[in-house]
Amino acid sequence: MIILIPAYEPDQQLPALIRSIRDAEPWATVVVVDDGSGPEYKDVFDGVNALGCHVIGYARNRGKGFALKTGFGFIADHLPGRNVVCADSDGQHTIVDILRVAAAVQPGLPAMVLGTRNFTGTVPARSKLGNTATRLLFTLATGERISDTQTGLRGYPAAMLPWLRSVRGERYEYELNLLLEAKQSGYAIGSVDIATVYLDHNSGSHFRPLADSIRIYGPLLKFLASSFAAFLVDTAVFLLLTLITDSLLVAVVGARAVSSAVNFLVNRRMVFEHGRDKTATATGVRYFSLAIVLLAANCGLISILDALSMAALPAKILAEIALLTVSYVVQQRFLFSRRTAGTAAGEADNQTLDLSRGHHPGTLRR
Repeated sequence: MIILIPAYEPDQQLPALIRSIRDAEPWATVVVVDDGSGPEYKDVFDGVNALGCHVIGYARNRGKGFALKTGFGFIADHLPGRNVVCADSDGQHTIVDILRVAAAVQPGLPAMVLGTRNFTGTVPARSKLGNTATRLLFTLATGERISDTQTGLRGYPAAMLPWLRSVRGERYEYELNLLLEAKQSGYAIGSVDIATVYLDHNSGSHFRPLADSIRIYGPLLKFLASSFAAFLVDTAVFLLLTLITDSLLVAVVGARAVSSAVNFLVNRRMVFEHGRDKTATATGVRYFSLAIVLLAANCGLISILDALSMAALPAKILAEIALLTVSYVVQQRFLFSRRTAGTAAGEADNQTLDLSRGHHPGTLRR
């Protein structure tokens, strides 16, 4: 097992963390990535190097995602075949929790393990609100419930390293992209409960509220925007056809045919990163099969609401909202997913795993 720590302008919490690792596991391999901190932080990294860590880095700050992928590349090239646990450098993760996450990583199981916080006690409002917003958007966009989408304490089996290096993102959005793409790439997501630790109101964080929030929420909002655009097209055509034909069935079917074509093209080309990995014919057949099923469900819901004397437009809106999550989940997991070597093995365990109560010894596997 290797502990990977990305660090940008670290304070003395970084050497303190390394010393706690050395006390608990003297022979643990630790890789620290200097994310362009600058010469004024040389003494900190020299001290970490003196504690027996591999210290790598580059001159210009590139972001946490770039630092992690740099570390994964170094490990794959120089320390292959070993599982990796990623921890933050600012003292938010205790050595006990790092070792618990490390123990939960199973070499034969294609699954990442998240150290999930419960956000009890004194938690900075920015951190609590940020995680709540991301969790809700993530659930809406994917249909998956993950209690802590922003945790930096994560464990990965060695076999996942090539995939980890391929996922897009260079800053804080990278870790969210991993969660968004894990299921469609055949990887499960496990969890281990950890302590919620914020030192000095999280003053050591380099998170930029506006720029980094846009990066983090961008992929999720892109999912939602595509469906919302299709919804607008669908609604406009639906209203037009109700005026022209005075037939609910024709209006619903015609509107869905137009909006489905628009949604398919946008999702394949702009929303899902691997949308064009498969041929348009293969994904198109599956997409429009899904559209037919959703259309039938949509007609059924609207008919029920119409029988309850609800106006056509409100009935249409309620039906679309009810089916939105279903459409997201199916498209992400099956239509526009990337097939990897780990997919077949992962499908058997393609669920969120709670490893907190498993029988995993609190030691570091090497």
